[in-house]
Amino acid sequence: MRSLLMIPLALAGLCQAAQSGDISSAYTDLDWKKDCVTYAQATEGEGDWASLACSGYRGYPVLIAYDDARESLFYGFPSSDMTAVWESFIAFNSAAPKLEWRIETNGDLAIPFAVIHRRSISNPEGENKPTDVLIVAKVAQPENYEGCTVGLVLATGNRAANDEARKLADEKARTFACGKDKRVVIGNAPDFGRVDN
Repeated sequence: MRSLLMIPLALAGLCQAAQSGDISSAYTDLDWKKDCVTYAQATEGEGDWASLACSGYRGYPVLIAYDDARESLFYGFPSSDMTAVWESFIAFNSAAPKLEWRIETNGDLAIPFAVIHRRSISNPEGENKPTDVLIVAKVAQPENYEGCTVGLVLATGNRAANDEARKLADEKARTFACGKDKRVVIGNAPDFGRVDN
């Protein structure tokens, strides 16, 4: 009798395992000159800003908004109203040329659900000593367009930064509610903000 009761529990466990796919990483390059198209930029006297659309992972784009030596990046498919969201560090910053995409695979379907992207932030007290931070971002999907920064992991002086960023991506990115849930910050990361225009 006890073994018969265990069968439904075992089947339930198999169903749960089938619903969550295998998670792996894929890496892509981001070169403004080779991988991006500028679709808007400042004219003379308007300052220094530009908007670029870049190739990402298997059709998932990367959008870059550049303004006054600061960058706001969006990963995945934006809706028309998402273009007004600005997420960046307060200090001057730049994105690294390599992106890590966290991919969930179920059978033949591979969906990127998060990006881990290193950013270098200037230090006003020491120009030659920038701070590196790993941004963990939710990838916007074609059906819901919701993408944003899930968390920040201080990378400077942190040997475990990559593992911490992957853990954060895998545990939080898929269910994170952009604009509502509070970002996770691991370590003493520089000031970071979100502006909804």
